[in-house]
Amino acid sequence: MKEVRLRFAPSPTGYLHIGGLRTALFNYLYARGQKGKFILRIEDTDRTRYVEGAIENLLKELSWAGIEIDEGVTLDEDGNVTNIGDCAPYIQSERVEAGIYNKYVDKLIEEGKAYYCFCTKERLDQIREQQKADGMIPRYDGFCRGVSLEEAKERIAAGEKHVVRMKLPANQNISFNDAIKGKITINTNDMDDQVLIKSDGFPTYHFAVVVDDHEMGITHVVRGDEWLPSTPKHVFLYEALGWEAPEYVHLPTVLNKSGKKLSKRNDDVSVEDFREMGYLPQGLVNYLALVGWSPETNNEILSMDELIDQFTFKRVSKSGGVFDKEKLDWVNGHYIRDMEVSELADRIKPYMVEAGQVDEDISKEKLELIASTFQESISKLSDIVEQSAFLFKDKIEIVEEDAKEMASGEQVPSLVEAFKSELSQVDEVDEEFAKTVMKKIQKATGVKGKNLYMPVRAVLTGNVHGPELVNIIMILGKEGLMKRLEDFNQGA
Repeated sequence: MKEVRLRFAPSPTGYLHIGGLRTALFNYLYARGQKGKFILRIEDTDRTRYVEGAIENLLKELSWAGIEIDEGVTLDEDGNVTNIGDCAPYIQSERVEAGIYNKYVDKLIEEGKAYYCFCTKERLDQIREQQKADGMIPRYDGFCRGVSLEEAKERIAAGEKHVVRMKLPANQNISFNDAIKGKITINTNDMDDQVLIKSDGFPTYHFAVVVDDHEMGITHVVRGDEWLPSTPKHVFLYEALGWEAPEYVHLPTVLNKSGKKLSKRNDDVSVEDFREMGYLPQGLVNYLALVGWSPETNNEILSMDELIDQFTFKRVSKSGGVFDKEKLDWVNGHYIRDMEVSELADRIKPYMVEAGQVDEDISKEKLELIASTFQESISKLSDIVEQSAFLFKDKIEIVEEDAKEMASGEQVPSLVEAFKSELSQVDEVDEEFAKTVMKKIQKATGVKGKNLYMPVRAVLTGNVHGPELVNIIMILGKEGLMKRLEDFNQGA
């Protein structure tokens, strides 16, 4: 049986974005589920849009997401970009330097399936403008089709600038089956004589992708549906070169909540941004898998192994999938609540240190107490800063009406004095003190129930709702508690 081989082949024109990660994930899930190979190839033929560091970012984010590369571009032990696998190189610019595309374009030219084109940019622009004015679809008019191969070679030898175009037959239907969209047919009269080799000698995406996929034994091409209109050109090239075309799978677009395609201008799309905000790789990957795909079960919390086991293209939607941050937060929150407290403490520490809430040398015990206190309420790691902010304020302001009402009760001054009295009797606040102090205040004042707990919480936190009061008392400690009680007295 033929080995299943899928590839993720991004261009290094920027940092990995959410749509790209989902494409990589779907490729990876299917490859793993079929016991096949996942290959990473870099398509960098458009040198004008190359972004320094983009490949390194891509590899870093894929690794963070738990997507393992079987073949292709990767980082060595020193962090340098390298290749692993029998089809190297896996970077297109290096494949150009190796002359990999030359023999195939020469074959197409010699067989009359491609031709040299010498049209200038000015002429091409003029043709397009005229076609638009005439209500036609702008495309190349085939002017250089009539140039003989002998004449073309003479003009090239003379240094004339040129490209290579494929020569489409007239009025021929090109059909292919897409695993999601079904059978698609386009007539060559509605297509263009696509450029295969640009004037700088680099292959276009449309030519390189076919050659590379063939040479790397790719069995399934899984990519965004923006490439669907280009696929007939690729199918024609496979036929022209005498090769078997892969299976095509064009994924629905990732949309924002407004139903528009996620954009760098209007949406958070960089995977790095989500990582830095404190989303866990398990949470982001789990949620992304559900954007445009659904499992047979109703279970929405799925590990990578469960995703691999359940993933099929049959359950990928034909329409775009909406990227909903609230749903992402819900999924990610599940993984945060499943974490060991000690791990969560380590993960939230950098956010709290950066915010100036704690020092690097904060005790492990206190950090874990903070982590356990807010574990149920945070959806991503960075939420800890806002959620715990009241613990680190110099002075608590009571602004919410419910809290103001509870803090203004006639019994409150006696509650504050009773709390201060209990504090004065201990050297430090420990768990026993935190668990028993409210009962002692109740006994000293005769106040109980919500008239006891809500005013005390309002005085200490500025709110009548929130995490366990026992935890708050332990985190604030004797000095912090005394300061808030005295501040309240002074402001009363």
